[in-house]
Amino acid sequence: MKIAVNVHLKKGVLDPQGKAVHHALENLGFKNVADVRVGKQIIVEVEIDNEEEALREVGEMADKLLANPVIENYTLEVIK
Repeated sequence: MKIAVNVHLKKGVLDPQGKAVHHALENLGFKNVADVRVGKQIIVEVEIDNEEEALREVGEMADKLLANPVIENYTLEVIK
Protein backbone atom coordinates (compact mmCIF):
# COMPACT_ATOMS: atom_id res chain seq x y z
CA MET A 1 0.00 0.00 0.00
CA LYS A 2 1.29 3.47 -0.85
CA ILE A 3 0.81 6.36 1.55
CA ALA A 4 1.60 9.99 0.72
CA VAL A 5 2.95 12.07 3.60
CA ASN A 6 2.24 15.72 2.76
CA VAL A 7 4.45 17.93 4.94
CA HIS A 8 4.00 21.70 5.25
CA LEU A 9 5.20 24.44 7.55
CA LYS A 10 2.94 25.43 10.42
CA LYS A 11 1.08 28.71 10.18
CA GLY A 12 3.31 31.52 11.41
CA VAL A 13 6.58 29.81 10.46
CA LEU A 14 8.48 31.87 7.90
CA ASP A 15 8.69 30.26 4.45
CA PRO A 16 11.47 31.94 2.44
CA GLN A 17 11.11 29.43 -0.41
CA GLY A 18 7.39 30.19 -0.63
CA LYS A 19 8.13 33.93 -0.72
CA ALA A 20 10.64 33.41 -3.55
CA VAL A 21 8.12 31.37 -5.55
CA HIS A 22 5.44 34.02 -4.92
CA HIS A 23 7.77 36.75 -6.15
CA ALA A 24 8.71 34.71 -9.26
CA LEU A 25 5.04 34.09 -10.07
CA GLU A 26 4.35 37.82 -9.85
CA ASN A 27 7.29 38.49 -12.17
CA LEU A 28 5.78 36.01 -14.64
CA GLY A 29 2.57 38.05 -14.68
CA PHE A 30 0.44 36.07 -12.22
CA LYS A 31 -0.97 39.00 -10.24
CA ASN A 32 -3.77 37.17 -8.40
CA VAL A 33 -1.56 35.00 -6.18
CA ALA A 34 -2.12 36.03 -2.56
CA ASP A 35 0.43 33.73 -0.91
CA VAL A 36 2.55 30.65 -1.58
CA ARG A 37 3.68 28.04 0.93
CA VAL A 38 6.09 25.33 -0.19
CA GLY A 39 5.96 21.84 1.30
CA LYS A 40 7.08 18.37 0.40
CA GLN A 41 5.48 15.03 -0.35
CA ILE A 42 7.02 11.73 0.66
CA ILE A 43 5.61 8.50 -0.79
CA VAL A 44 6.01 5.49 1.50
CA GLU A 45 5.13 2.01 0.30
CA VAL A 46 4.42 -0.44 3.10
CA GLU A 47 3.66 -4.13 2.99
CA ILE A 48 0.48 -3.83 5.04
CA ASP A 49 -2.96 -4.65 3.63
CA ASN A 50 -5.01 -3.05 6.42
CA GLU A 51 -5.48 0.66 5.61
CA GLU A 52 -5.93 1.74 9.24
CA GLU A 53 -2.78 -0.08 10.32
CA ALA A 54 -0.79 1.28 7.36
CA LEU A 55 -1.84 4.85 8.18
CA ARG A 56 -0.94 4.35 11.84
CA GLU A 57 2.52 3.02 11.01
CA VAL A 58 3.30 5.72 8.43
CA GLY A 59 2.00 8.34 10.87
CA GLU A 60 4.50 7.04 13.40
CA MET A 61 7.25 7.33 10.76
CA ALA A 62 6.21 10.93 10.11
CA ASP A 63 6.21 11.74 13.83
CA LYS A 64 9.67 10.25 14.35
CA LEU A 65 11.52 11.18 11.15
CA LEU A 66 9.64 12.49 8.12
CA ALA A 67 8.31 15.73 9.64
CA ASN A 68 9.70 18.14 12.21
CA PRO A 69 6.81 18.49 14.69
CA VAL A 70 8.18 21.77 16.03
CA ILE A 71 7.68 23.66 12.75
CA GLU A 72 5.77 21.30 10.43
CA ASN A 73 2.37 19.64 10.15
CA TYR A 74 1.57 16.71 7.93
CA THR A 75 -1.36 14.87 6.42
CA LEU A 76 -1.53 11.27 5.27
CA GLU A 77 -3.23 10.13 2.09
CA VAL A 78 -3.67 6.61 0.76
CA ILE A 79 -2.70 6.43 -2.90
CA LYS A 80 -5.04 4.08 -4.75
